[in-house]
Amino acid sequence: MSDVVTRFAPSPTGYLHIGGARTALFNWLYARGRGGKFLLRIEDTDRERSTPEATDAILRGLKWLGLDWDGDVVSQFDGRERHAEVAREMLARGHAYKCFSTPQEIEAFREKARAEGRSTLFLSPWRDAGPATHPDAPFVIRLKAPREGQTVIEDAVQGTVTFRNDQLDDMVCLRSDGTPTYMLAVVVDDHDMGVTHVIRGDDHLNNAARQVQVYRAMDWAEPAWAHIPLIHGPDGKKLSKRHGAVGLEEYQAMGYPAAGMRNYLTRLGWAHGDAEFFTDEQAKEWFDLAGIGRAPARLDFKKLENLSGQHIAATPDAELLPEIEAFLAAAGQPILSQAQKDGLSRALYCVKDRAKTFPELIDKARFVLATRPIDPDEKAGKALDPVSRGILAELTPQLQNASWEREMLEASVAKVAEAHGIGLGKIAGPIRAALAGRTVSPSIFDMMLVIGRDETIARLKDATA
Repeated sequence: MSDVVTRFAPSPTGYLHIGGARTALFNWLYARGRGGKFLLRIEDTDRERSTPEATDAILRGLKWLGLDWDGDVVSQFDGRERHAEVAREMLARGHAYKCFSTPQEIEAFREKARAEGRSTLFLSPWRDAGPATHPDAPFVIRLKAPREGQTVIEDAVQGTVTFRNDQLDDMVCLRSDGTPTYMLAVVVDDHDMGVTHVIRGDDHLNNAARQVQVYRAMDWAEPAWAHIPLIHGPDGKKLSKRHGAVGLEEYQAMGYPAAGMRNYLTRLGWAHGDAEFFTDEQAKEWFDLAGIGRAPARLDFKKLENLSGQHIAATPDAELLPEIEAFLAAAGQPILSQAQKDGLSRALYCVKDRAKTFPELIDKARFVLATRPIDPDEKAGKALDPVSRGILAELTPQLQNASWEREMLEASVAKVAEAHGIGLGKIAGPIRAALAGRTVSPSIFDMMLVIGRDETIARLKDATA
């Protein structure tokens, strides 16, 4: 098999949509799993709507998702001379023609066709006109598309897709001001960049029928086509803001880990047996075009949370901390002090299990991020009644002399509980309130080990004061 080259080619007219992010991911997985190249092209030919800010947002989103690309980012606008050159070459080969029809003439043609109940597909009177008849007037260069027969696209996802050629127009390749159209630029760029597999949304399927004519006119090898279904909301309707977050960066700010997002988006419309949770290496090894379904995928936040939680639990602590810091920055939250970072590093082992998102993890780690005096919430405050405070006052000197290991801490607490004829659960509540200020937290012994002897005793003394 020749070297695989895929590409992601977004338009920089807004944020990176979650559907675009999945398209990029599928291209990345397909190339990386086959030792191929994954290229990035910014389709910035629409100068009015393209912005540098949108380009930056797309690059940030891809970097957060962990999708690295090969070589430099290609600007489609920069290749406009090359695109125009190909239009002129098709003209010279007889596969394109100069069309002098004005916008008014084209509209009049369509109005007449509508009135007569005919197809409004514009049939240019200049298609077969000889150069001798050409006026000295502005013209566009149109592709001379076949009028009879069918255009067949063999698609890796959609199967064999057939288009009647009498339904295809002679698309404009070069405008009258000499600028190339998007439809031409895409083909020229894909050819020049050596793209072997065009994996994109199925909203581009009709474009493939028109774009393939350029490949054939230029005697270029056609890429393999794979048009993937779009993502719908949970209600089965086209994804929009009413379903919640649609921009990829919003998901980072909501606290989903990149690995969980990659896993979830890979499973969104693609399957490998019953596998739900998998690593990047497994995804690269397993991902193929045959596993992509034809029906639109539905966004499922519960499944996303579930997978995210599994990835948080499975990620080594040293890798998790920088991602938590990046989340705080993306969410516009205060950055961690060095002391908080050190504390969180020590606490990760006991707070990362069963946390589905980073906000949940940080909430569980509040006991190590907070500073004295700990202000208990209303529920925790009720656990610190006079009797409980008296028991904590007895426990404090026992802990002062205990060896700071889990077994010894458990023994010290059990001894005091036994002396009062109460179970461990009864004494754990007040200790939890004193150390975390909450009724829900990691194990009291994990908290003691994480914050250390001095801080534990200081918090217990605060609570009994």
